[in-house]
Amino acid sequence: MSGSIYGNIFRISTWGESHGKGIGVVVDGCPAGLYLSEEMIQPYLDRRKPGETKYSTPRKESDTVEILSGTFEGRTTGTPISMIVYNKSQRSKDYSDIASYFRPGHADYTFDKKYGFRDYRGGGRSSGRETIARVAGGAIASLILKTIGIEVNAYTKSIGPVSIDYRKCAKENVSLSPLYMPDLEASAQAEDFLNNTMQNQDSAGGIVECIVSGMPVGIGETVFEKLDANLAKGIMSIGAVKGVEIGAGFQAASMLGSNNNDAFYLQNSQVLKKSNHSGGILGGLSDGSEIILRAAFKPTPSISKTQQTFNVMGENIDINIKGRHDPIIVPRAVVVVESMVSLTLVDMLFANMCTRMDKFTEFYR
Repeated sequence: MSGSIYGNIFRISTWGESHGKGIGVVVDGCPAGLYLSEEMIQPYLDRRKPGETKYSTPRKESDTVEILSGTFEGRTTGTPISMIVYNKSQRSKDYSDIASYFRPGHADYTFDKKYGFRDYRGGGRSSGRETIARVAGGAIASLILKTIGIEVNAYTKSIGPVSIDYRKCAKENVSLSPLYMPDLEASAQAEDFLNNTMQNQDSAGGIVECIVSGMPVGIGETVFEKLDANLAKGIMSIGAVKGVEIGAGFQAASMLGSNNNDAFYLQNSQVLKKSNHSGGILGGLSDGSEIILRAAFKPTPSISKTQQTFNVMGENIDINIKGRHDPIIVPRAVVVVESMVSLTLVDMLFANMCTRMDKFTEFYR
């Protein structure tokens, strides 16, 4: 299977299936000398692991990461960093019926047509459990970014019809909310909405918003390797994402140029903007302001409510999906969005180091 490698200079190669022995990632291109340990990566994985609240799958996994290579005495060596998370709580029998039919909203049909057969146990490579590898690699990227003062923070902006009120938001609320919402009032409303959704044997979607602060000006390329284009690619590669916005996003289509343009001004020799409709990116390059992006996640396709599909015998059938599934994946996807953003930024920051002769000569003289 091609398409399991992401990045050009700072790259990850992911492997593993939902019900295989484990999920893993090889990180290539990490500089030597970064302080790194399993204890530094684990908090990122803990944010996405299942079974933490009633709004996630009851599948119990510790998702404990092991570093197999690429470090010595607590620091990276400049060689490939290999990591693994073993699957401990597979219940493949829950998926035995799925072998005979194709679930609506899943990749069962398309995967089967592409390869001629499929791993039906939890979706195999199409499972959301694949994102473990992204988060492990993204944790390293995040640690690299922090060394130069760049912070990547995501949170749940909306679930179903419930959206946060920015006037009521606080960064510390994100970790207090079981849904990772910075507005605790909205979080309580969203919980009520989800409780009703779960009682109706259904699922819900939502929006994750991500803010990047501390980005230098000029990161990205102006044609096919635009910063916003690569961020969109990274976010859209997450299985359940169906839309990406940067800055004003789709709202920009209904604005006038006089309103959409961000006015510049100087303050103490620093270039600032009076607004940020660009989302921190102009002409494919970072403009020094906060990067703001949003990812729209579809509802979890595995629901207990009766659905219609067809089976391998060519018969139209009704199904009720069994197993342990998330009524909503948005809260667990928050750290996945952060990870894909961090991986993209590090890769493009590394590429930017060779775009000017003065920077080249400054480094090697």
